[in-house]
Amino acid sequence: MELKDKVIWITGASSGIGEALAYQCAEEGAKVILSARREDELHRVCGSCKTLAQNVFVLHMDLSRTENIESKVEEVVKRFGRIDILINNSGMGHRTLAVHTSTEIDRKVMEVNFFGTINLTKAVARQMQKQQSGKLVIVTSIMGKYGMPLYSTYSASKHALYGYFESLRQELYNDNISVLIVSPGFINTDVSTKLLREDGTEYGVKSDAQEKGMSAKDCAKGIVRAIKTNRNHKFVGKYEIFSVYVKQYFPKVFYKLMRKLTKELK
Repeated sequence: MELKDKVIWITGASSGIGEALAYQCAEEGAKVILSARREDELHRVCGSCKTLAQNVFVLHMDLSRTENIESKVEEVVKRFGRIDILINNSGMGHRTLAVHTSTEIDRKVMEVNFFGTINLTKAVARQMQKQQSGKLVIVTSIMGKYGMPLYSTYSASKHALYGYFESLRQELYNDNISVLIVSPGFINTDVSTKLLREDGTEYGVKSDAQEKGMSAKDCAKGIVRAIKTNRNHKFVGKYEIFSVYVKQYFPKVFYKLMRKLTKELK
């Protein structure tokens, strides 16, 4: 698949991986829809995309409030006539001990990461069924493969996405709609600064792991390469992605490391 002239909708496009994906897709010649909660940042990203102005469409959207999701899909179809690729990249996280995490924060994380994502996906998938073509891309995390201390609900939301989209892939196969699940490791973005604390305030500190992680630009390039193929799944990151295989083949070593990490993070 080449991305030139493809209509690509990117959520979480106001920063980080989503912003880098917007630039990469625009450079590939795609028509790009940018969605996120921060409309001013979307316009900044839009202005930095190296493409014709008519090829970029800013569509403000909050995935925690999806009651008007069908009208958003209609706006995109009215503008470009179709939707070829949806990249579900929006998300939020927390950094709290599970027993001290309020139900309000648990629900807020799940509402955006899981329910908001699947609600948008279902609306877009119905359009793709009419077209009899399309690709759904879900940016999850290696934490969807195992849980990490202080990120219980975030990990749970990413686990849930795996189960949902593995099932959806089979349901949409005969409609010529493919599903790609992408699992980034530690990517050098500011996402850790926006993690919620127990009191609901932002953590405000960039983690060492992310500081040393793969650049958002390289991550976006890896995702775009995977989109062009028929792959079902893609890990993107540095050495941390091998932790998935350590868990699978050396579980005792893995859980010993997790217990050590729990002590260090408290």
